[in-house]
Amino acid sequence: MEVILKKNVDNLGYANEMVTVKPGYGRNFLIPQGYAILATASAKKAHAEIMKQKSHKESKILAEAQELGAKIEATNVKIITKAGEKGKIFGSVNTVQLSEALKAEGIDIDRKSLKIKEEPIREIGSYEATANIHKDVKVTMTFEVVGE
Repeated sequence: MEVILKKNVDNLGYANEMVTVKPGYGRNFLIPQGYAILATASAKKAHAEIMKQKSHKESKILAEAQELGAKIEATNVKIITKAGEKGKIFGSVNTVQLSEALKAEGIDIDRKSLKIKEEPIREIGSYEATANIHKDVKVTMTFEVVGE
């Protein structure tokens, strides 16, 4: 079954991409959740026209994504949290706190595009995360978790 993705789907594809999936996955998950539409002949024609118009804007979007990626790599992010005497954190640090820390530094990025490699984080230290900004731009950044 062919579908046209409306949103980025992990391990499947990016928005406005036409992919082939198993019928049950398409009918029962992708289409009802609003992640995809069925790739009928008219939908394929409309998709081709949208992609033709979008190709002009794509180079500008890619340049902005690369600029944002360079800005993220250059930023030194510190997440301040409550911690015990031996460096154990009360609770854990996840992508929500990382997104908020980046926002405080002036970088607005959605938490869903961030992936922390060693999640959940429950100790003070330095960690790595990847930011999937654009389908061609993935940035690896390091951040530090500091106790109050």
